[in-house]
Amino acid sequence: TACNISTQIIAQIASSQYGGQSITLSHLAPFVQTSREKFRRDVRREFERLGKETDEETINQIAEMRVRNEIIQGVQMIQYQVITLMTTNGQAPFVTVFMYLNEVPEGQTRDDLALIIEEMLRQRIQGVKNEKGVYITPAFPKLIYVLEEDNIREGSKYFYLTKLAAECTAKRMVPDYISEKIMKSLKEGNCYTCMGCRSFLTVYKDENDKYKFYGRFNQGVVTLNLVDIACSSGRDEKRFWEIFDERLQLCYRALMCRHNRLKGTPSDVAPILWQYGALARLKKGETIDKLLYGGYSTLSLGYAGLCECTRYMTGKSHTDPSATPFALRVMRHLNETCQKWAKETNIDFSLYGTPLESTTYKFARCLQERFGVIEGVTDKNYITNSYHVHVTEPINAFDKLSFEAQFQELSPGGAISYVEVPNMQDNIPAVIAVMQHIYENIMYAELNTKSDYCQVCGYDGEIQIVEDDGKLVWECPNCGNRDQDKLNVARRTCGYIGTQFWNQGRTQEIRDRVMHL
Repeated sequence: TACNISTQIIAQIASSQYGGQSITLSHLAPFVQTSREKFRRDVRREFERLGKETDEETINQIAEMRVRNEIIQGVQMIQYQVITLMTTNGQAPFVTVFMYLNEVPEGQTRDDLALIIEEMLRQRIQGVKNEKGVYITPAFPKLIYVLEEDNIREGSKYFYLTKLAAECTAKRMVPDYISEKIMKSLKEGNCYTCMGCRSFLTVYKDENDKYKFYGRFNQGVVTLNLVDIACSSGRDEKRFWEIFDERLQLCYRALMCRHNRLKGTPSDVAPILWQYGALARLKKGETIDKLLYGGYSTLSLGYAGLCECTRYMTGKSHTDPSATPFALRVMRHLNETCQKWAKETNIDFSLYGTPLESTTYKFARCLQERFGVIEGVTDKNYITNSYHVHVTEPINAFDKLSFEAQFQELSPGGAISYVEVPNMQDNIPAVIAVMQHIYENIMYAELNTKSDYCQVCGYDGEIQIVEDDGKLVWECPNCGNRDQDKLNVARRTCGYIGTQFWNQGRTQEIRDRVMHL
């Protein structure tokens, strides 16, 4: 029942808001014990009706088998309802499922949470059936698994879950990973989920001086094109910083438009959000204004193209030790500006590494129209996501994650790093090695594997991107099928997994990605 109601809540919230949402399995864990107690009563009553004697151990064993079966059914309900429910915008809900053992007390509740996590991973490894009855990789729900002391090393109590998570990542591209160790060092001792794919709330305490993360929200995002600022400066660094501040002021005006548009909104416009607890529990007729100030919600300053911006201004990649300081100065200036705005307005402004999605193509085309084709800067139909290393730059997985960690720390409102890997299903120890590196070095990261299927010939491998008369198209390497309606392709594009194909800019970016492992 709890799983069923959860999916109904997810669908209703998705229909009442823009963007992603997250739930945590720790909120479902207590209901396992409720079911356990119910089954014990049921089994005891059944034996009594049959007139058969039994002992508590037998009753408990039978009840536990029923509990396990109910967990299977509950997790299956979440997975299938999420991918088959359509919200008012015609999409499946953009929902993230958070799996964090240390979020509940040690003992029975934590062990029950482990049972739910285990089943969530097992069912995702299996996948869901496509039109041909073949198990494929679903886009949702997105899964996040927290790496912690009790699960990160061989011999730790829940390491079996981490091995299962590694197997799941190798086959289905999820879960993504949060390091409890690094996140606590950055978030005042807290570890919590993002909103959707990468947007993190600021640390906040309620009127009872207790940390609060669930039930909060973001007012909106405006993204700064760093490449445009650089190209507009003509490599004059003094002019660069002047234009930078001009564009920041423009972003501030745009963000405040979003903020002011929300002011005066009555809670009645979306009761599930504002009255029934998804985002608040306000009275009927009460406005949401008080939630827009004081840190309860955030406004996000997004940014894109740090890599190309640095290359234009310095002539080098931001991974070059001589160019990295410039890139870090840019990030610090963005952060300092957010802090300044927050102090002036009592609104939490936060720096956010924009996912870009299809906007990467739009930004790139605008840059080419304004500045022409500049080698290493505007010569692609995409620009690099947030602070990431350019997708074509050779770098190994461990160095990439360690390098990007310093930028992720400076992107507190949202950031995720990834490494591109080949088929890892026969090399789970290597996946675990990357996960252990994430735990020690970076807050939030993922591994991009491949998970495709051709409905025409049954090919189960990587569908290729080929060029046809100047256009990039997807093609089965086995039979040559190019009918997108008969291809199941899953790729990470921006934190979420995409399965609906992409515009030409994003497709080129996917094609250009080099392996990091």
